[in-house]
Amino acid sequence: MIKHVSAVMFATATLAACTTTPSPTEPEARAPLAASSRTLNMFREGLDQACYDRATQPSTFVVDTHNHFRPFGGQPRPYEEVLAYLEDSGVLFANIYGIGQSLPYTSSCTYYLDCPGVPATPSIQNDMANAANLATNRPDNLVLTLSATFPDLANPENVNDVLDLYDATYPGLFQWMGEVNLVKQALFGNGHVPATPEDIDDWRGFMERLRHFDMPIAIHSDLGSDNDPTEYLALMDYALQRYPHNKIIWVHMGLSRELTTIPADEHIALMSDRLDRYPNLMLDITWRVIADNYFDTPENVAAYTAFFNQYYDRILTGTDFVASFNKTFNVYAEEVEVNSMILSELDNRAFRHIALGQAYFDLLDLPYRAPDICTAN
Repeated sequence: MIKHVSAVMFATATLAACTTTPSPTEPEARAPLAASSRTLNMFREGLDQACYDRATQPSTFVVDTHNHFRPFGGQPRPYEEVLAYLEDSGVLFANIYGIGQSLPYTSSCTYYLDCPGVPATPSIQNDMANAANLATNRPDNLVLTLSATFPDLANPENVNDVLDLYDATYPGLFQWMGEVNLVKQALFGNGHVPATPEDIDDWRGFMERLRHFDMPIAIHSDLGSDNDPTEYLALMDYALQRYPHNKIIWVHMGLSRELTTIPADEHIALMSDRLDRYPNLMLDITWRVIADNYFDTPENVAAYTAFFNQYYDRILTGTDFVASFNKTFNVYAEEVEVNSMILSELDNRAFRHIALGQAYFDLLDLPYRAPDICTAN
């Protein structure tokens, strides 16, 4: 966490030369997916808005709520190229995440797990680079929401000061906060410290600000590990109890690489209980760790499908893609396909809200409408 706004201003001034980073690799030749036939006009409400034919049109999602346009370290894919990844995959709406934790510029690593012991330090550099890119290139064919990812939830004292800087530099551009880490076990080896209940109490200043501006916050909070599946549940529970009026997105449904064996019925019961108690809570079902480990049997698919059908307006889609220089379109396209795998099983109401994005549009009060699902005459 940067402790003084003056330090933040200095960092901002140094970013002008690095907001558009050349890629060390040439863009690959690729064929757009069938989903790329989707356009924003399909989501503009009007008397002639066509219905969506699930039998002939793609089942992949149209909203990537969790896309990291910048990596932990090293060079990113160029901004314009990541925009092309979205369009060519049929993704029309996306949250632009940075990554709040940056590896030292002197490090050769692009990913924190490749560098145990190297600190991943909270920083504004990715957010400001994303803001500069969006401010100078907002495409007409995509709807992009910029997110502030810098906060260190264990040291929240200056979050509002930095948000003041963001608003002064890019008025009105930041409309979301997160992904921010309450507890992320994978980062323990890189200096991450979970927030305590006392730290959570100290969020009150910026959480009031988020409520005032109706901004959601997406929180990474691991449930636990295979050895203790609910080891950290109390931390998220405390945050939900403390800030019930904030729009909170629990990313990855609390799952992680450290927790791949909790029975589906137990996990669903934990999530259902929190959704019932906290009407402003939503779940992000991004990251292929979930699909690979929990949507992997017919029984689990049936259980999670029923869960998503029940909470159809509380579920958000996405990839958790990280746009490091080695992540090509084929990688992104696969992430879209894998993270959309279960969507074809949803009933029509849930498909419209989840796969076609109505839950996201409602959350942000966006002027778009998911098309109705075509029904047989």
